[in-house]
Amino acid sequence: MSVRSPIITVMGHIDAGKTTLLDRIRGTMVAAHEAGAITQWAGCSFMTSSCIKQLCLKYVEKLKIDIKIPGFLFLDTPGHAAFNAIRKRGGSLADLAILVIDVNIGFQAQTEECISILKQYKTPFVIAATKLDKIDGWQKKSDCFLESYEQQSDKARANLEDKVYKIVSQMYEHGFSAERFDRVTDFRKSVAIIPVSSTTGEGIPELLMTLIGLSQTFLKDQIEIKSDVGLGTILEVKELRGCKTIDVILYDGKARVGDWLVIGAKEPIVTKIRAILVPRPGKEIRVEKEFENAQEVSAAAGIKIMAPDIENAIAGSPVAILGDEAQIEKYKKELSTEIEGIEFDNPEDGVMLKADSLGSLEALVGIVKEKGISIRAAHVGNVNKNDVIAMTSVKEPLKRFILVFGLQPDEEVLKIAKDNNVPIVSSNIIYDLFEKFEKMLEEKKSEIREAKLAQITRPVQIKILPGCIFRASDPAIVGVEVLDGILRSGIKLKKDRREVGTILAIQSEGMHVDIAKKGERVAVSIEGPVVGRHIFENDVLSSVITQQDVKVLEELELRDEAELARRILGADNG
Repeated sequence: MSVRSPIITVMGHIDAGKTTLLDRIRGTMVAAHEAGAITQWAGCSFMTSSCIKQLCLKYVEKLKIDIKIPGFLFLDTPGHAAFNAIRKRGGSLADLAILVIDVNIGFQAQTEECISILKQYKTPFVIAATKLDKIDGWQKKSDCFLESYEQQSDKARANLEDKVYKIVSQMYEHGFSAERFDRVTDFRKSVAIIPVSSTTGEGIPELLMTLIGLSQTFLKDQIEIKSDVGLGTILEVKELRGCKTIDVILYDGKARVGDWLVIGAKEPIVTKIRAILVPRPGKEIRVEKEFENAQEVSAAAGIKIMAPDIENAIAGSPVAILGDEAQIEKYKKELSTEIEGIEFDNPEDGVMLKADSLGSLEALVGIVKEKGISIRAAHVGNVNKNDVIAMTSVKEPLKRFILVFGLQPDEEVLKIAKDNNVPIVSSNIIYDLFEKFEKMLEEKKSEIREAKLAQITRPVQIKILPGCIFRASDPAIVGVEVLDGILRSGIKLKKDRREVGTILAIQSEGMHVDIAKKGERVAVSIEGPVVGRHIFENDVLSSVITQQDVKVLEELELRDEAELARRILGADNG
């Protein structure tokens, strides 16, 4: 039996320190290459068992551990948990996960989402409680956490204990038993928490040893290579030396130069592998510039494949690598089935989603569905004129949005969208995209709300104050007290069931005002009535209300105004 390297995804809140933790382990500076220091596309890096052994040599020798796995393939996932849609058919690509939590903060919004993903795929995981060096009073004494912990002050140890047990409590609230790794008695029942520092390196040996133990104890069957057929997922499609290449996570089987390559799509791509390039051990495939040629690679690995006719390959697509040409048709069908439903059109009103890859698109679909928003269409590729024209038929303004991730629409398309009142929201950062969308959604809701309110009469009741008749007519000017509701200019007034006039202007202490609220006393000019003939001191006047006004107020959840409007209508009908 041959075993592959376990695939370990590193996930957590946006700024919890995922990439910097990997940088510390592999001695690279990938985080420096990220837009906004936030990982937006998943990358992978392979660490050999010999590299891992050197990082935790003290424990390997002390515990006489035999490292049987070839190494670890680390996946660095973007901050938003939905981007763990780096997937294989039927589940998560990862065998294990490291959930990164800032020990000084505890759970954050996207930590919750990561927990949901881990539950969904039943992925075993450990917690790396990062930023240990920021604990008040903590000083580095050793790379090994346990040695360093023993030499800390009572204050520093107490501070750490408080923060670790806050995470323990939060895990319990989500249905998990958790404990600091050295206190776990059964790793099948409790999640191990390993305090670490990416700055000082403390805790890294214990983190790696825990992952080795879990892999070799509980994943024996899962990481066994049972077939020569290579299965993988495309990370990115890139240009290299004038040729199109695909970066692939090979999660099962083998890849050989000369093998058939089948790429899943609506129209599957079938070609032959001309070259396989691998990054140097510990290097991150997204930023590596010096690759090594390989004739054969076994899972799990991050590889760059050179092949003809792959110009139309899409990031996130599944791939199969075959030595036997007779299997091509079988895998064409299987891979096409795998991506069905990720791109789709829906006849119902809803937002349109556009993304740079299938994985990104799948993630966007998941997030939008979680928010209860209907989706009209979801496709890979940039927004074009036809997309905008299609969205003009969406009747509901709150659904007439196009959300774009990882791509920048061109100026012509943006102008067409603006002219047709189809808002386009785009960003290369997932949380920024949804912050922008939610802000624009609120602005649109407010705009719609104000437009609806402008079409109706708002309810108000006023009383003409005795001794405050300043002019009898043309227009009548009187002092009033607002008994209920909000008084506005332009409102038509009635006495009992008879319309008597329209508010022209409102003054308070000699100054013009737009509104007057309940309890306020103001002077108003009223076009239409004559004081002493149509209206009198102490008269109560109400705005002219219709059933449609009440309905709109109820729709907008203006309950107090709706109740006042019903009372005014009830008085008319009484």
